[in-house]
Amino acid sequence: MDITIAILLVLAGFAGGIINAVAGGATLVTFPVMLAAGLPPVIANASNAVAISPGHLIAAFADRAKLPPLDRRLAAALGVALAGGVMGALLLKVLPDRLFVLPVPALIGFATLLFAFAPTIQAWTERRRGGAAPSQPAGLAVLGGASVYGGFFGAGLGVILTAVLSIAEPNDIRKVKVVKNLLATAVSLAAIGIFIAQGMVRWPETLVMLSGALGGGYAGGALVRVLPGRLVQGLVIVAGAVMTIVYAWRYWF
Repeated sequence: MDITIAILLVLAGFAGGIINAVAGGATLVTFPVMLAAGLPPVIANASNAVAISPGHLIAAFADRAKLPPLDRRLAAALGVALAGGVMGALLLKVLPDRLFVLPVPALIGFATLLFAFAPTIQAWTERRRGGAAPSQPAGLAVLGGASVYGGFFGAGLGVILTAVLSIAEPNDIRKVKVVKNLLATAVSLAAIGIFIAQGMVRWPETLVMLSGALGGGYAGGALVRVLPGRLVQGLVIVAGAVMTIVYAWRYWF
């Protein structure tokens, strides 16, 4: 491996770990570097998923004060995330390279808008419920769809999960981020298990990027503890908007 590529992989991994913990969207940085290393798109996607996945878990435990208890609700969400990750990874395996990125810009753009208007949506849904508790089956169904997407490609998964979770917790961005990182970990673990079993991972590049992502995940988790909530929310929206534009330009034009 060329030393320049190795350095780029480490730096991209570190930056990606921070970005995923704070806002989501590391794939915008890490995936192009995997492509620059000479990996085909599907192999680059699988290798990228393995490289950045531990950063989610490290980021969650870096803000342990906001870790939720492992109750039935969280266990159900983790189970759905695992199942969705497996389904998405299997879907990736059967699709040709030219098709697997086409829906990405629209999905990220929709998730960004969903997150930006999460307080308004949450207030509207509360009025519709008339004070009743949120529907867990509906929430799990939405989470399942996001998890399938995450196992399939993963670009913007953090923004999508943050948007979904913010409907229920619009005023506690730190808690949303911790749960998002736990669910993203579950999606990633399920997907990378399939990728590894299918021989879709290029290990030299993956391990080099992973070395940077581990440190970046911890650094990002620490940043979430000290950054103002509104700033983190703004970073998520900016990250989502940038990813939407970049991926739309890359794959639609």
